[in-house]
Amino acid sequence: IKNIKICFHNLCITVPVRSLCIILYKNLAFHTNISLSKPKNVVYFFYKYFCEVDTMKLLQDKILSDGIAVNENILKVDSFINHQVDPALMVELGKDLAAHFQDKGVTKVATIESSGIAPALTCAMALGVPMIILKKQPSKTLNSDLYQTIVTSYTKGTSYELTLSSKYISAEDHVLIVDDFLANGEAATGALRLIRKAHATIAGVGIIIEKSFQPGREKLISQGIDVYSLARIKKMDKDYIEFIED
Repeated sequence: IKNIKICFHNLCITVPVRSLCIILYKNLAFHTNISLSKPKNVVYFFYKYFCEVDTMKLLQDKILSDGIAVNENILKVDSFINHQVDPALMVELGKDLAAHFQDKGVTKVATIESSGIAPALTCAMALGVPMIILKKQPSKTLNSDLYQTIVTSYTKGTSYELTLSSKYISAEDHVLIVDDFLANGEAATGALRLIRKAHATIAGVGIIIEKSFQPGREKLISQGIDVYSLARIKKMDKDYIEFIED
């Protein structure tokens, strides 16, 4: 049930169920002085089971309805992630990523331009930290005190120079990398190299869609990286997608 109709005398309004239950939760929390930070109470379970979004299911449904599996390697999600962006979906994805890494001491969220910017931004907002964009394209204004590394994209068959200004990162930073896809892991590995050049540390890697049949996850885990993916694809073919159910 997505919406509920509330009527008072002759006046009726339609309210999203989630919005209604969040209002009820806030009132319960206010009057009982109980919050989500104290999980073993009735208010927490009210929120958990009636208000909280199942982000994995939400994303999987969106991929199945709007994504296009071109072949066993290529999934097009340009209608809601990397060309046209679904803002409401990005907010939920960002909150989920932030919740997973909230106790990791993240000081900055980093992403590679440009497809990872939307989820990285909403994740950074949820964590309350800055977001930095690792640049793929040369810049006339970004030309001194730079960290750079070469990254090869196997999907596109091209290489590019990833760039980060030393002004926006330091050895005191603990960085969460967020990206839209994880496949062979070259982009994420390049981002790790770049951040380590600044002597910053890695909080983990947050991914929207992981192609689990490709070696990216294993490459990162072998380096001791915490990898958290919101949707993990087990198998893919033309017009066919099968997920790993956690």
